[in-house]
Amino acid sequence: MQKRGKQVSNQPFKKHVIYKKDKWNMLNVEVQGSKIVLTEITDQWGEECHTFIGRPAMLHWANERFAKDKFEGTDEEWQAIMDAFKEV
Repeated sequence: MQKRGKQVSNQPFKKHVIYKKDKWNMLNVEVQGSKIVLTEITDQWGEECHTFIGRPAMLHWANERFAKDKFEGTDEEWQAIMDAFKEV
């Protein structure tokens, strides 16, 4: 994985890369004022967008989407993803 939780500063909104495995498997979060737009791209499902009205709703979604007991990866990868969400 690359670029976990890094902010890209040349965007008009704050954009965060939660994880990026390659150009077909990534999750980005863009903060647009009080609105948070999450874009998940996978080679299996394509592109999905979720819009949240605030950080608590996004963190709730993240805890359900990346449930530790169902996560297919290492504990370190799971922790890095959750830490990246908390930095948003």
